[in-house]
Amino acid sequence: MRSMENATTTFDLLARIRAGDRAAFTPLFERYQPRIAAFLRYKMGATLQHSCEVEDLLQETFLRACREFDGFQYQGPGSFLRWLMSIAGHVVVDAARYQGRGKRRAEMLPLWSESRPGGANPVETRTPSLLLAQREGLDLLFDGLDRLPEQYREIILLAKVEGLSSAEMAERLGKSRESVALLLHRALRQLRQLLPSGRR
Repeated sequence: MRSMENATTTFDLLARIRAGDRAAFTPLFERYQPRIAAFLRYKMGATLQHSCEVEDLLQETFLRACREFDGFQYQGPGSFLRWLMSIAGHVVVDAARYQGRGKRRAEMLPLWSESRPGGANPVETRTPSLLLAQREGLDLLFDGLDRLPEQYREIILLAKVEGLSSAEMAERLGKSRESVALLLHRALRQLRQLLPSGRR
């Protein structure tokens, strides 16, 4: 039986949190950060991107997830990602609503770290250099996605960010599973060509 210290799958991390290990939120959210960031970026739209940072909405998503965690029910692989994306979708809607009303959004409470002892959980254990590297990695990913044709970007977001199956993508796009698979293959090949070699 694995020790709690070595439990790193989503299910194991969720179990650690249920058992009271709040620090497990950090590796759990790190696992999903790139996908939720990409989801937020393209859900926001151009108008909202001018007034909000993806990082702010990402932070708000994770803070809400912390507050609402007791209401989450694990229903198998993918259920936690779907729950996070549901929260992220509401965060975008709320941000757009505040923007539409011309109101200034309330200052978001930063996550706890040694440099921010008054911040909220989850515990932030990453170093500034690692945070910068992750931010640079996301910026490179966004740049690559932005340079793709719209249909390529859409299929990558559906497959790799939302985690839809080929059947679900085919239904969403009104295409056959074969055409969806071919489209995804071409999209990923072009994205790899756009990313620096170390990021492919």
